[in-house]
Amino acid sequence: MLNEFRTFIAQGNVLDLAVGIVIGAAFGKITTSLVEDIINPVLGLIIGGIDFSQLKIVLKEAVGTTPEVAIRYGNFLNVLIQFLVIAWVIFLIVKAANRLRFSNSLAAKE
Repeated sequence: MLNEFRTFIAQGNVLDLAVGIVIGAAFGKITTSLVEDIINPVLGLIIGGIDFSQLKIVLKEAVGTTPEVAIRYGNFLNVLIQFLVIAWVIFLIVKAANRLRFSNSLAAKE
């Protein structure tokens, strides 16, 4: 069983997956910075200086040491924008990969 596991780990697909996960984590941090540090300030300026991360609906005000209860929809908007950026980049990568694959298959037929 140990030999089978070693063979499985040594396969290219597993190593490619590991590299993909590491690159994906780094890309997530880049996307977070892009949204929070570049996109949201510009959008906030356009719509009147609103900081998206501070947008919330307070359900119960803070009392003494009890913190407020709030729906922080601004944070949700940040995450939604991050998701859209990541989805768009993945779409572009898949589209480019398909174009390369298609052009390689045409070249092979010639």
